Amino acid sequence: MAMLQQEHASRKPLKSTAAISRFSNILRNWQLYVMISPVLAYYILFHYVPMYGIQIAFKDFRINKGIWDSPWVGLKHFDRFFNSYFFERLISNTIELGLYLIVIGFPIPIILALLLNEAKAERFKKFVQTITYAPHFLSTVVVVGMMMIFLNPRYGLVNQFISALGGDTVNFMANPSWFKTLYVLSDVWQTMGWSSIIYLAALGGIDTQLHEAARVDGASRIRRIWHINLPGIRPTIVILLILNLGSVMAIGFEKVLLMQNNLNLASSDIIDTYVYRSGILDANYSFSAAIGLFSAVINFLLLVVVNAVARRAGGTSLW
Repeated sequence: MAMLQQEHASRKPLKSTAAISRFSNILRNWQLYVMISPVLAYYILFHYVPMYGIQIAFKDFRINKGIWDSPWVGLKHFDRFFNSYFFERLISNTIELGLYLIVIGFPIPIILALLLNEAKAERFKKFVQTITYAPHFLSTVVVVGMMMIFLNPRYGLVNQFISALGGDTVNFMANPSWFKTLYVLSDVWQTMGWSSIIYLAALGGIDTQLHEAARVDGASRIRRIWHINLPGIRPTIVILLILNLGSVMAIGFEKVLLMQNNLNLASSDIIDTYVYRSGILDANYSFSAAIGLFSAVINFLLLVVVNAVARRAGGTSLW
């Protein structure tokens, strides 16, 4: 008994010492905590606090009754969505557009970063970086407005060029078969430069002695890129690929909504735009919350599965 009391007494100073050490560490690095506090506040206020409202997906929410007093209906809204006329179209359009973005949009920043890393002329390199970075700072409204002007069937530059070659004008924005291609290509144009920054940073961390040794051995530039640069940035590529695949259902509705019209609805209607129509325009808050929760769960499951596959295949993962 005395030994137990002695052991218990000896643990208290250890715990207090650890607490003092943590507190002193915070005081010593207070600048870092001040810098990160706005980010933490943003996520707490706009991402974690709203999770309280997830429960309305299982209720018939009424504004006058509030969340707690609204009647509980279980999986009624999920069943309604799964059996709705639009379910198959929404799922297929969302997945197709998300995968299209990854297949086309994901490799291009990697290729751009590899090419810029090999460029020797600094002026040319800075010029290309400026040209490719600039579209990132344009708002989505401006980008879609530019698309409408260039692709206008009467006076658009693209259709004028087609007419000059003897072809028939095409109403690109109203054609469902063109919607996904236009969305992806415009997204690549707007984001490829900005997305390449992280790969350029990863390439900058590769030991230059590896390239010097390969050059002495007679390796060509292509072989050095393939055997040194790509393996050097592989962990970065894998992490970003996991994050992209884990958000394949979360495309975002702003650009889709701006490009959407009644003529291309068969190809442009995705889960997020349907949630907007149901939740904001039709005031079906519980129904739209159920759809949003379903999409979030699918994204979470994809993230877990892809992360597990990446960890087993190459040893690189988020956790």
